[in-house]
Amino acid sequence: MGTIQDKLNILASTTEAAAEGLSQEQLEEEKRSASAIDFKMVSFSLSGKDYAIDIMKVKEIAKAGHFTYVPNTLPFVLGVYNLRGEIIPIIDLRLFFNINVPEHDDNVLENMLIVNVGEQFFGVVVDEIDKVVGVQKNGIQPPHPLFGDINIKYISGVVEAQRRLYVLLDIDKIFGVRTPEEEKELAETAQAQLEQRQAAAAEVVAQEEAAKVEAKTNVAAKKTPAPAKEDKVSAKKVEEQKADVDLNFISDSLQKLKKFTVAPVNEEWVKSRYADWTKDRGQGKTQLQNDSDADAFLAPFYSRFTGDWWSEDFAQAVSKALPENSAKNIVVWNPGCGKGFESYSLACIMKKRYPNAHVRIYAHDTDLLNVSNAPLMTVSEKVSTDWYQPFLIKNANGDWTFSKEIKDMIMFEYHDCTHTNNLPPIDIVFARDLISFLPVASQNTIFSDFNEKVKGNGVIIVGENENIAVPGWNKKQVGSIAIYSK
Repeated sequence: MGTIQDKLNILASTTEAAAEGLSQEQLEEEKRSASAIDFKMVSFSLSGKDYAIDIMKVKEIAKAGHFTYVPNTLPFVLGVYNLRGEIIPIIDLRLFFNINVPEHDDNVLENMLIVNVGEQFFGVVVDEIDKVVGVQKNGIQPPHPLFGDINIKYISGVVEAQRRLYVLLDIDKIFGVRTPEEEKELAETAQAQLEQRQAAAAEVVAQEEAAKVEAKTNVAAKKTPAPAKEDKVSAKKVEEQKADVDLNFISDSLQKLKKFTVAPVNEEWVKSRYADWTKDRGQGKTQLQNDSDADAFLAPFYSRFTGDWWSEDFAQAVSKALPENSAKNIVVWNPGCGKGFESYSLACIMKKRYPNAHVRIYAHDTDLLNVSNAPLMTVSEKVSTDWYQPFLIKNANGDWTFSKEIKDMIMFEYHDCTHTNNLPPIDIVFARDLISFLPVASQNTIFSDFNEKVKGNGVIIVGENENIAVPGWNKKQVGSIAIYSK
């Protein structure tokens, strides 16, 4: 039995519900739902649709404007903001999801969620912030492509509450943070691969020992020549298995010394290179002992003019391989841009190939020093007299550097392409000799990005010794350049 106050509360709730047109059955359902709430989320709107974020990811809400602009950042980055002494990056979630943002006065204060991602805070600008909504966790349904106008991989679920359907966003996925489960899965996969190779090596050693014992037995028994032939075949099989194990050890060494991952993208080249390596080094001397050995093994892997200025012939070959494109805006993605030789070379041929288009090259790399120095690039006197000359000017120090028009085409940015790549639809991917230096899981992630972000008439160019498998994309040769297209 409840107290008198409990009964009065129930009566008051019933009266209020009746005034709202709720039946007694509906009221009871509301009570049951309220008593079982175990998940709270902050709801907001984007382009008139309802979205939400786990409240545990939200530090606070705020209204702010006049963000400090940061040059050479992606379009959805509005700048940085001083939040009580802490400088935090601000992104516009509408631009992130390619949602049109109505024009407004620069003095307008934006609605902003301050979210916690890993150990860093970010400001996330949305249209309107609504309220805190409580739901039952078991009422959250898996995401479906029909919900929202955004990529399904950024949606953790959909849930109905208070007669509205909310799309629940995964803020960690938006900012490219791996969950502990994903990190554990990657570690377990790597460990499983190592154990498989160790088991294979142990099996070959056992077979070698068995072959030696069998050979001794055959000699003792003075077997006829015919069985000796079988012994020879068996020995050949053991040698082949031993070669496979040697190759596995080389794969492990390349991963450890150079972060080079032997995978389907480069297996054909690695096997061919191993055959040449064995001939050069001799049996029993094929293992990679140090960085110098690994560098020597990989030396023939790299594509022409990787990390160097292009010859005019090569530049013309790349230009001819690029597709016809009459678009006003052309987007190029150049992950693994290094010091910038490739990015500047691309900019020059793009300027010649598409003279009437506005070209934007997103040049990404995880070497902060390279990315920081690339915009200040100067070239030698020799390069200044080569085919690059029409795109160069002399700076105040008398050094040759690229013109402002060329520099403005390139956005150098410190970015790991295995994380979230928030780019507009892409016309051209130029990612030579990059994929082989990524773990298999990251290779699959970037292949998914290729498939998702590259336009139907776009092209992908990877390393000359790499072969990618992206559903719906086929490899073809255009002169001396191999491209992938739909």
